[in-house]
Amino acid sequence: MKRQLTDSHSILADYIERFIAYKRSLGRRFDVEEKTLQLLDRYLLGEKIEQMHEVTPRVIECFLASRPRRHTRSYNHLLCTVRRLFDWMVAQEILPTSPVQTKPKRRGVQRTPFIFDIDSARRLLDVARKLLDNPNAPCRGATYYAIFAILYGLGLRVGEACRLKVKDVDFNRRLLIVRETKFYKSRLVPFGPKLEAVLSEYREFKNSRFGAGSLDAPFFSFTRRGEVHPGTVSQTFHQLVPRLKLQVPLGCASPRLHDLRHSFAVGRLTRWYRAGADPGAGLLKLATFLGHVDVNSTATYLSMTATLLQEANKRFESFTEPLIMEGLR
Repeated sequence: MKRQLTDSHSILADYIERFIAYKRSLGRRFDVEEKTLQLLDRYLLGEKIEQMHEVTPRVIECFLASRPRRHTRSYNHLLCTVRRLFDWMVAQEILPTSPVQTKPKRRGVQRTPFIFDIDSARRLLDVARKLLDNPNAPCRGATYYAIFAILYGLGLRVGEACRLKVKDVDFNRRLLIVRETKFYKSRLVPFGPKLEAVLSEYREFKNSRFGAGSLDAPFFSFTRRGEVHPGTVSQTFHQLVPRLKLQVPLGCASPRLHDLRHSFAVGRLTRWYRAGADPGAGLLKLATFLGHVDVNSTATYLSMTATLLQEANKRFESFTEPLIMEGLR
């Protein structure tokens, strides 16, 4: 493995490199964590820590204090990354005990995502379709309409949608080929006839303006120069939200682009309830569809909405009613 820690070599440098290699062998991208551990490496070098026994709990506390984090989640991620390194070193019998004794900060109120129902999603798509072109973004309305449609209809991450190539949209098999995304995973995402019509219409419209591109050209682009940037998609989404006149429930934050992915997951679970299917049994399928490493990651998307709660209550009542009636006899 090519050494990444080229600008500083503390007593931990080799172990950090081995730890990162281990995590990536498990399919983790670990890019942010690598940068975090490089900060630790440089800190130890700056403090002239030359022996392993000098890496004490006090040193770790001072390192954490030297990297102030405004948000609790960011601080806990920093702490957790450092803790995992030393836990791994203990497991490898490099250290007898971990010097990380600092406890994570207690999180405040968790953000409740806004769940788009069919009506609010249609409003978003209608407003997006009417976006006017500008010199830097011809086909603007058609492009954002198609992007928002697959984000809501398939639960893709915005980066996954923006990185799609022409060759990744397989109309013959009705599949999107999502390549080397988060956790280094590639996956096939099937789509139905409605999204096929949306994607086909967009392809034909763009080809009529610019001509057919190569198979390696971005599928979503304003010109033939490059793909639409995820940040641009997010900015456009936030510009459109006030025009949707959404009724944001009490306790929900203002809608974010990533909430379209939440909405897909919650919508799928709601339909399982209505169809009488076992939602628990379907979570593994949903996790695979969304490109998650495990079911626990998928569970974070399953926010309880009024509609979902109602469907869950119906399921519970249908299960308990025979038992109640039996008890009354």
